[in-house]
Amino acid sequence: MSNNMVVQGIPDIFRQGIAKGWVTYNGAALEKPLALECDVLVIGTGAGGGTAAEIFAQQGLKVIMLEEGPLRTSNDFDMQENKAYSNLYQEGLTRGTADGAFTIMQGRTVGGSTTVNWTASFRTPEQTLEHWTNVHGLKGFTKEEMAPWFEKMEQRLHISKWKMVPNANNSVISKGCDKLGYDWAIIPRNVNGCWNLGYCGTGCPTNAKQSMLVTTIPAAMELGAELMYRARADQLIIEGEQVKGVSGYGLAENGIDRTQAFTVRAKHTVMACGGINGPGLLLRSNAPDPHQRIGKRTFLHPVPATLGDFPERIDGYYGAPQSVYSDHFQWINGTTGPAGFKLEVPPMQPGFVASIGMLHGQAHSDQMNRLPYLNMMIALLRDGFVEESQGGEIFLREDGLPGIHYEINDYLREGIVRAWKTMTEIQFAAGAKAVRPVHSQSRYVSSLKEAVQQAEALDLDINKMRVGSAHVMGGCGMGEDPKTSVVDSMGKFHHLDGLHIMDGSTFPTSIGANPQLSIYGMVAKQATALADQLKG
Repeated sequence: MSNNMVVQGIPDIFRQGIAKGWVTYNGAALEKPLALECDVLVIGTGAGGGTAAEIFAQQGLKVIMLEEGPLRTSNDFDMQENKAYSNLYQEGLTRGTADGAFTIMQGRTVGGSTTVNWTASFRTPEQTLEHWTNVHGLKGFTKEEMAPWFEKMEQRLHISKWKMVPNANNSVISKGCDKLGYDWAIIPRNVNGCWNLGYCGTGCPTNAKQSMLVTTIPAAMELGAELMYRARADQLIIEGEQVKGVSGYGLAENGIDRTQAFTVRAKHTVMACGGINGPGLLLRSNAPDPHQRIGKRTFLHPVPATLGDFPERIDGYYGAPQSVYSDHFQWINGTTGPAGFKLEVPPMQPGFVASIGMLHGQAHSDQMNRLPYLNMMIALLRDGFVEESQGGEIFLREDGLPGIHYEINDYLREGIVRAWKTMTEIQFAAGAKAVRPVHSQSRYVSSLKEAVQQAEALDLDINKMRVGSAHVMGGCGMGEDPKTSVVDSMGKFHHLDGLHIMDGSTFPTSIGANPQLSIYGMVAKQATALADQLKG
């Protein structure tokens, strides 16, 4: 094996595969228009697209996968934040809502967000599945019906509870919750032979993270599937009532400029482009939408954060990024009522903390100088379960690319303040000497009483507080009634034949957990049924 195929004894699966004949097309290198044909076109290579592509290829169907982002593999992952964020994330990690209120972290690379996520892998909560069944009329989504599909994908992707000792950043949750009598548990992760480096968000250099990049996509390619990357799907090819594939264009190495046009004609098209790009593609294609549902009810799990300064070193940039969580406040008011939330921590890489931690000048410098002693806690607010929480809406910008409107209303503001208070309480209980909510006007305070007063007094204007999201869901919601949904419970588009959507964009609400396993299980079920149909 030549040296350029191994990193510290770790083989680069993709470089080896390409060397032995896997078929790939680099849109950046197109010098003339390209025309391809296949049985099934899969647009997007993240949790949905990667899972579906493997299942179709296993059934002997000719599969082409399209990916807007670059092909980056273990040999390219060097744990450098600046390079990873600009290369591996949508809009170079500057994607956000139209009003600037949210920063949205989404992958844009082969493997999608699974290549850069922090590995937390939860089944869809039972309460969410019940809500979908009872309120949104989904078929086949009870806990019992979904369990075998979750189990299948847990085995496929080595998902199990993290067995090593959680790092100090995660242990703040368990320590604080133990003191206060709140529930907490260990997070299941999709890893195999993890080195515990802590830089999952910049791409795994050891191939331990069982992302689509190292599991389902290589498996599909071994079976003859083809991959085109740096390729933007611009418009679905719609002939009469039938989708016949997609037309698009290659993207230059900068990920922005166009190279040459391409078309992929397919007997069946599966969109797995995510909750922003998916509705964007449908809108650009003028797909029939008689009830104006495309792009509506887009959910983000709005994420507020607090920073705790501890007397002892936390070193939150090392070790598994997420290994402890608390759902104590998730369903405390049932499925409806005030916004429930899941508590986790993010990893504390310096670039990440510097950009989202807010503050300016000396205060920012002082905060960064304390980085080894800081813990950050985050709350994933569960949106979409009540009338006051309708989510956001996808629209097309002047350049034809999708944007998102998402209003932080009073319902969410109440949840944000409640989450700040709860996280602050847990950080103090775990031994923090000072805590502040991530807000431009907040300061570190040294008692819970002061912290609660500060949280209640802060101006909740959108651009004064930092709210993030790494989970875009909805926008092409599932349901059996075309008046209220975009696709049916199996992902089939209501108003055209030859088109399925298989990813988190079809969730009728947010789910209240990191979504990758929810997508894996749902798509395994949907793609298996569709593959049987297409083969038949």
